Amino acid sequence: MTTQARASQWINSAEALQEWLAPIENQACLGMDTEFMRRDTFYPQLALLQLEHAGRYALVDPTAFEVGTLLQDVQHRRALVTIMHSASEDLEALGQLLPNGPDRLYDTQIAASLAGLGFGLSYRALVETVAGVVLDKGETRSDWLQRPLTESQRGYATLDVVYLQAIRQHVDEKLNTLGRQDWLTEECERLKQRGAGRHTEAQPQRHVRPAAEWPAEQQAMLRRLLLWREQTAREINRPKTWLLDDTHALSLAERPPRDRGELDQRTRGLRALRAAQREALHDVMQPPVSAEEIAATEPVLGLPQGEAKRALASMKQVVDTQAARLDLPAGLLCPRKVLEDYVLSRQTPALFHGWRGPLLAEALASRLP
Repeated sequence: MTTQARASQWINSAEALQEWLAPIENQACLGMDTEFMRRDTFYPQLALLQLEHAGRYALVDPTAFEVGTLLQDVQHRRALVTIMHSASEDLEALGQLLPNGPDRLYDTQIAASLAGLGFGLSYRALVETVAGVVLDKGETRSDWLQRPLTESQRGYATLDVVYLQAIRQHVDEKLNTLGRQDWLTEECERLKQRGAGRHTEAQPQRHVRPAAEWPAEQQAMLRRLLLWREQTAREINRPKTWLLDDTHALSLAERPPRDRGELDQRTRGLRALRAAQREALHDVMQPPVSAEEIAATEPVLGLPQGEAKRALASMKQVVDTQAARLDLPAGLLCPRKVLEDYVLSRQTPALFHGWRGPLLAEALASRLP
C-alpha cells in the first residue's frame, strides 16, 4: 500500500513554534526528525526540523529564527520522550539546538533490534512492517537548504515523523514481553552520551591500524597530527579529510618533511590545506616528540594474530551463541571491533558495564589469551 501526503504546518518564527508546542503536556511523546546538508563542512548544516505530536505535524525552518531556546525548554521542563529513528546523525545536526540531546530519547531502530525485528532496519522498512505502507524515496538527495521547499519535499519530510508513534507502540509490545525496556533506555542514553560526535577524541590514532607496528615515537607524532587536524577542521568548518586525510597523516608522521617546501610538495591537492593551515601544520611538526607525549599516547591496535586470533574466534562463538538464544543480532550484542580491542588490550570494554555484562563478561574474560 502506498501512502498519502499529510498536512503539516510550516513554522518560520518563534511565535509560531511556541504556539505549536503549547498543547504538549508533561511526559508526552514527541516525534522528531531532521534534514541536514553535509557537503563541504565539518559540521552538518541543519536545514529542517520535523515534529509530530498527537497527530499534528510541523516543519520548522531553523535557518529563519533561533529554535534552540524553545526546543530546550519544552524538552527538559516537560520531560518529553522524543521518538527518533537512527538518531546518531540527527543528534549531531541538532548539536547547537540541543547540546545534551533530548531529555529522554527513544530510538526506534535500536528498539526494533532489541525486540528481535532485525539489525539496522531503515525507517522505510519498519513502516512497511508495522503499517504495511511503502514510502517514496524520491527526495532522499534533495537540497534541503533551498527555500521555498517544494510540495514534494514537504510531503516527504512530514512522512518521516508520521509513523514514529505507531512503530513505538508496536515495538514496545515486544520489548515489554521480553523485559528489555531497561536495555533500550541504556542504549539510548549511551547514544546521547557519545555527544553526537561533537567532542574531540583524545586518542584518534587508535583507529589508524596501518600504524600498529610503528615505534611509540611515530605513533605519538601521528596522534599529534590527528589532534591538530580535528581542532583545525572544527575551526575552519571543513571536512577533516579535506585538510589532511589518513594517507597523508601516516606519511608525514612516518617520515616528517625536512622543511616547509617539502611539506607543500607532499600535501598538494588537499582542498582545505591553505597557506595558513600549511604554516600551522609545519609549526606543529617542529617540536620533537617528548617522553611525556609518548606516555600519553595509547598504542595503536592492529589485527589479532596467532593466539589472540584463536581467542577472538572463541569469543565470537560465545557472542553468537548468546545472540541466537536471545534472538538478538550478534553485532548489537557485541560488535566484532569491541572483541578485537578486548583481545589485544585486555581492558574490559565499557560496553560490558551495562546489561551486556551479566550475559557476556565472565565467559569472554575466561577466553582471553
